[in-house]
Amino acid sequence: MKINTPSKILFLSTFPPTQCGIATYTKDTITAITDLFGKTLSCEICDISDKTTVNKNVQYSIHPKIKADYSRVAGEINCDNSIKLVHIQHEFGLFGGTFGNYLLDFLDVLKRPVTFTFHSVIPNPDKNLMAFVKLLISYSNSVIVMTQQSKKILIHDYSIDKNIIECVPHGTHSVNYEKASFAKRKFNLEHRTVLSTFGLLSSGKSIETAIKALPEIIKHTPNVLYLILGKTHPNTITNNKDEYRDYLDSLVKELKLENHVNFINRYLEIDELLNYLKATDIYLFTSKDPNQAVSGTFAYAMSCACPIVATSISHTNEVLTSKEGLLVPIENSKEMAKETIKLLSDGKLRESMALAAFEKTRASSWENVTLKQVNIYKKSIDKLLEIPHNYPAIKLDHLKNMTTGLGIIQFSKISKPDITSGYTLDDNARALITMCMHYKCFKKSSDLLYINTYLAFIERCQTDSGAFINYVDEHNNNHIKNDYVNLEDSNARAIWALGTVISFKEHLPETIVNKAALCFLKSTEWIKNILSPRAIAFTIKGLYLYYTAEQDKNAVLIIENLSKNLITNYDVNSIKSWNWFENYLTYANSILPEAMLYSYLITGKDSHKRIALESFDFLLSKMFVNGHFKVISNKGWYQKDVIPNEYGEQPIDVSYTIQTLQLFYKTFKDSMYKTMMQKAFNWFLGENHLNQIMYDPITGGCYDGLEKANVNLNQGAESTICYLMACIIMEEHKAFSSGKVIHLLEPKVNTYLNLSKNQYLNKECN
Repeated sequence: MKINTPSKILFLSTFPPTQCGIATYTKDTITAITDLFGKTLSCEICDISDKTTVNKNVQYSIHPKIKADYSRVAGEINCDNSIKLVHIQHEFGLFGGTFGNYLLDFLDVLKRPVTFTFHSVIPNPDKNLMAFVKLLISYSNSVIVMTQQSKKILIHDYSIDKNIIECVPHGTHSVNYEKASFAKRKFNLEHRTVLSTFGLLSSGKSIETAIKALPEIIKHTPNVLYLILGKTHPNTITNNKDEYRDYLDSLVKELKLENHVNFINRYLEIDELLNYLKATDIYLFTSKDPNQAVSGTFAYAMSCACPIVATSISHTNEVLTSKEGLLVPIENSKEMAKETIKLLSDGKLRESMALAAFEKTRASSWENVTLKQVNIYKKSIDKLLEIPHNYPAIKLDHLKNMTTGLGIIQFSKISKPDITSGYTLDDNARALITMCMHYKCFKKSSDLLYINTYLAFIERCQTDSGAFINYVDEHNNNHIKNDYVNLEDSNARAIWALGTVISFKEHLPETIVNKAALCFLKSTEWIKNILSPRAIAFTIKGLYLYYTAEQDKNAVLIIENLSKNLITNYDVNSIKSWNWFENYLTYANSILPEAMLYSYLITGKDSHKRIALESFDFLLSKMFVNGHFKVISNKGWYQKDVIPNEYGEQPIDVSYTIQTLQLFYKTFKDSMYKTMMQKAFNWFLGENHLNQIMYDPITGGCYDGLEKANVNLNQGAESTICYLMACIIMEEHKAFSSGKVIHLLEPKVNTYLNLSKNQYLNKECN
């Protein structure tokens, strides 16, 4: 079942301008759903608010202490058939009545599926509280909590069925990783050691624990500045008196800390808040509530790569390990000072904790949390429901940041280019293809600078023989690896890139095309002798693209000869259960059947078409299993007659598979290939075994790999370029589906080749 028109999820919650953690949480959840699924899934709000002014962002409103509002609004919601589910953000203090039991009036009338998120889970309940929570949950078939401890409490203390409880961590904002020393420049704090705490102030935060620890900390590190970020919680201000802040202010004066404590007494917008956290050397978490189920402030601090010294509450006990920070007893200033000094004394430890915290919280980014929540919605509404993703915007920020005047750098540490890794022909060839595709699709003149840069790198790597070196170090010297590593595959990718430029000659400046043509023609002597199957395949692709522009019959002859080698490999290795060119599947597998299809499009030989179809069907059967797309593992690869390893999936294979599916779809017009393209691309969007996105929404980069339990967060050139290639193809595919065709790599199919795949196979069988 597919959603054809946008369906609605209604959130029952507080909402901005109300200033509280749940209001912010709900806003961030809705923003993420809209970003990821907004074309098919929309969000509406039922605001729990005692304010009389109308909030234009909300569709419904319930006064928490007016009992009649609950049933009335539930009835109004029932009248809107587009609302498919109500997601209740539950906190006992939000709703009127004993334990907030006015909410039952709402649930009694409501005729929609309900999902709860419990922001507080109280352990060791008395009989009345236990009975109420069980009754509340009986109206729903799914309950979301944010920690495993909360789940255990619901199971053991409330006897709730574990099968309806889902643990989804508190969402965190995606940020670009940077060291605190760099982030401090935004606030002119380069010469201060920054400690911070943030959130709406209340006595439960126990900020005084950190303030009392400061004198000892300052003895060790005299330039310490403690930032207390955020205004006072409105519920703690009585008769316009802010007693808690006044108390903290007097404590600062008493301890003579005026030069070491700075109150940022306002509600910070998210970008400013995240920048303050990134500028923090150590985050001090000081809550004194041992049963606090979850803390958004703590989660945000971890996500901004803050090393943490935290009081020991339920949430910090579960999440914080010695890799990310240190735990101290509640309200123990002496221990907080001691552990803070420990971190201040060891810069390497702080740096490793910062990186560990950052890596740990990528799984809880709002994008990843939203994927989990939407899957929960589908179970409550319809397990077969398909909610298509929005395609992410194509962002070239990281690719450009990785590019110097010489070319694109090979690796990065998270999103920071690692210049010591040098440059490769492989990456610059792929980058050249990607930027040509982007230029043809979007006609951005700024792309030409990068096209020239990557083409110049290929020129720089070409030797007098016409072949290419692959490795160039950070100082633009040829690397010694060129002397002992097989360079056939990288050389063939250069041919593919040069052929791409030439095939786009109607779109690119003549000077660029001429440069590519000179390099291409210089290489034609040695490419006839290539032996590696993938090198042959990439070369055939480049020759085909060259031929589409120049109609050079010599290219046809070379393609025919190179194809014979692939056919020989296929005949030697292919059996009924293994229709493949080798006894194993490794990387870039789809380029082999793709090359055979290109060969067929050039020669018209049915044997080439048969092998293309047979081998690609075989490969797809290994990558699309039970309706799910899974990349061939790089852990030992997929050996013939051996049970394959799982995990170790790389973006390069996803991208190459999409490229091949595009060619097969355009050639045979079989909708199966179109569907598979979408499923393969959705791997980047979180349809993988970890249900995590594989791209960085901030930089536009792509993560280097999907492992068993984690994502490799480094954004190297290969991964980023291959992801961008796939994005541009899907952009073309989207335009193609809507009738606005952008021909990037359209095969020149002769009229006698216009058989569908099924027609062709039937013809062969007959």
